[in-house]
Amino acid sequence: MEKNRKKLWIGLIVLAFLSPLGILLPEKFNAGDAWGEWGTDTLQQLLGYVPAGLQRYAEIWKAPIPDYNFWGEGASLGMQIFAYVLSGLLGILLTVSIIYLLAKGILRREK
Repeated sequence: MEKNRKKLWIGLIVLAFLSPLGILLPEKFNAGDAWGEWGTDTLQQLLGYVPAGLQRYAEIWKAPIPDYNFWGEGASLGMQIFAYVLSGLLGILLTVSIIYLLAKGILRREK
């Protein structure tokens, strides 16, 4: 089990460090936003409409780190890359912490 856990952690960290590809590739190929990370304005341009459910709930959720960038849209590419990696690592840490606490609570109830 320990060997598999180590592989999982290595894989997650590698993925966090690969996350800047989400800004590098669209910029390199002049593709605009990363695929699938569109707001309602971009969907309106791409599709000609915004699905009703998405329009209705678009304002409910605000990302804790909008565009994975701590310093705003004027930040240098290096700072954006750093922010992407940091966002990935924070996401991993938060997800693992929540799963750990939930599992601990479930195991405590079973005893």
